[in-house]
Amino acid sequence: MQAAPTLAEGPLYFMDYSDEQIALCALNRIFGYHPTLALELIRKAGSALAVFAGDAPQPPSHPELSAQVNPAALDWAREELRRVADGGFRFLGLTDEDYPPLLRECPDPPLGLYLNGSSSPTEIFSLRPIVGVVGTRDLSPYGKAWARKLVEGLSRARVQPCIVSGLAIGADGIAHRTALDTGLPSIGVMATGIDAVYPWQHERLAMEMVRTPGCALVTDYPLRTAPVALNFIRRNRIIAGLALAVVVVESKSKGGSLMTARYATEYGRDVYALPGRADDLRSAGCNSLIRENMAEIITTPEDLAARLGLGVPVRGAGGSWATGGKPGLTAALERQYGAGSLPLAVGLAVQECRGISVEEVAVRLRQPLSEVLPAVGVLESDGFLTTDLLRRCSLAPGWD
Repeated sequence: MQAAPTLAEGPLYFMDYSDEQIALCALNRIFGYHPTLALELIRKAGSALAVFAGDAPQPPSHPELSAQVNPAALDWAREELRRVADGGFRFLGLTDEDYPPLLRECPDPPLGLYLNGSSSPTEIFSLRPIVGVVGTRDLSPYGKAWARKLVEGLSRARVQPCIVSGLAIGADGIAHRTALDTGLPSIGVMATGIDAVYPWQHERLAMEMVRTPGCALVTDYPLRTAPVALNFIRRNRIIAGLALAVVVVESKSKGGSLMTARYATEYGRDVYALPGRADDLRSAGCNSLIRENMAEIITTPEDLAARLGLGVPVRGAGGSWATGGKPGLTAALERQYGAGSLPLAVGLAVQECRGISVEEVAVRLRQPLSEVLPAVGVLESDGFLTTDLLRRCSLAPGWD
């Protein structure tokens, strides 16, 4: 787990937190897994701060939580918010004007959110529709290609959304990366404290998100929270709550993506799923969502954008995309692997000769097969190529 990226110029928000915000921060720590209990206490007491009054009602079913509602909790929250400001982060209480509006509508919203980004909360949460894109960590080449294809399609819509996901390996990382590459803002919801990045492989991605206008990292966990398995449940709930709709790219029969989809359904949000082969374990969850009428089937990126109410993607003269289009294959390969690289040469060879075998690529490029094979594997893993059982190569969907 890596330290979270912060802005080089230091804290973005130098602010004094109100007593109510301090109380919300304390209650968020105590009732993080039971936000509805805290909301009921606040309703009965009249405010978050009033919950800490000596005669305020406490939940009889959770005496261990009631015992933590004391002045020491407020002292902890004051110190916590000082550390938040010192780190260049921000804490948003549920009653703050710039708390995410869709999340506030949920029956169990977090009492507070920690935020790391270079834009104001209003710019991050309120200026664009937010679409969740989630899926398994173990994406197939089909899933990788479609994760990119769907986000690229949304980037070409007349109304360009913000993409929210969970910063995990697999579908989440591809959704964030593609959003940034196509000019869309992106929100990463973390299962750790805002002062750390997990997984470590996404440290650079997280840094870029923090520095990009309209993007942010968010969490409801206090500083120094480690990425234990239980924490991901709350993260999935926030992804669903922030979004007007959730798109599931690939999911096994159990996992966080299905949980996010079920939260979205409970919150009255639309859910879309990418269908897969009947015998593909990585598509079992998506297929079940579609079969149980919990999700609408995805057929094309253009259809998804239209059904989300974002408008059909615009094409320019000659059929090219007018704005926000995907870069050409050559540019994409150069950016990914560098000019003059073997993967670039392999990709262009396949583009020129569709269905060419790996052996034929090696002959064509006058390179050893032992070096071409790994290059083909990298290109397939990154969603540029597909190969069949005879090792014939084709461009992946979206690049053909």
